[in-house]
Amino acid sequence: MMSKSKIAVVTGGSRGLGKNMAIALAKKGLDVILTYNSKSDEANEVVSEIKKLGQNAATLQLNVADSSSFDGFFSQIGTILKETFSTDKFDFIVNNAGTGMYVPFAETTEEQFESMFNVHLKATFFLSQKALKLMNDGGGIVNISSGLARFSLPGSSAYATMKGGIEVLTRYQAKELGSRGIRANVVAPGAIETDFGGGRVRDNKELNDHVASMTALGRVGLPDDIGGVVAFLCSEDARWVNAQRIEVSGGTLI
Repeated sequence: MMSKSKIAVVTGGSRGLGKNMAIALAKKGLDVILTYNSKSDEANEVVSEIKKLGQNAATLQLNVADSSSFDGFFSQIGTILKETFSTDKFDFIVNNAGTGMYVPFAETTEEQFESMFNVHLKATFFLSQKALKLMNDGGGIVNISSGLARFSLPGSSAYATMKGGIEVLTRYQAKELGSRGIRANVVAPGAIETDFGGGRVRDNKELNDHVASMTALGRVGLPDDIGGVVAFLCSEDARWVNAQRIEVSGGTLI
């Protein structure tokens, strides 16, 4: 049983950047399985939007901070693949789900550090690992980092440390999975106007203006600036792009 389209799994796909990625993937002709943590209504709306674009879609609850749930999650994915997509494998995983945290280095607690570790680095490592048994050869992994792994803005030390780890991990994934034709790449957004981090960049005019002033293209990023880059990496056009970090920041602090 083969699905007509390639299939991408997008974590955190109910809103913000993940929603934009899921829709951009559908516009590229991929089917999408997207996860949500708590917002099932929003996730179902994204599924409806994707179906209106002529692609198939499904949604599934996942808390990426809870690695003990990952085996059960992929068991559910296996069922959805058969029942909704008439196949048994998917092609791409986009490790997008995450939360922000803004605390000075000197004040960051172990609990806060572990929260960032679990949500960002541990989840990306083990979700990708456990996805392998359900992934087609020739597929790909897209990990989401941040401009903050390249430049340092005070208050993001724990978050950015995890993103730095993700960038190293991506190179190892590319190296060790190349024999299966699986590519691994990183997309590193700059500051984006979403509700991420409580909508800081979107709602704080002073911060928004400050970021724009540091950016060659003279504005803050929008979700629409990001999704298409992820979709490109999940397309045949990117078949020779591997182990790369693509920063999508409009040229911030260059």
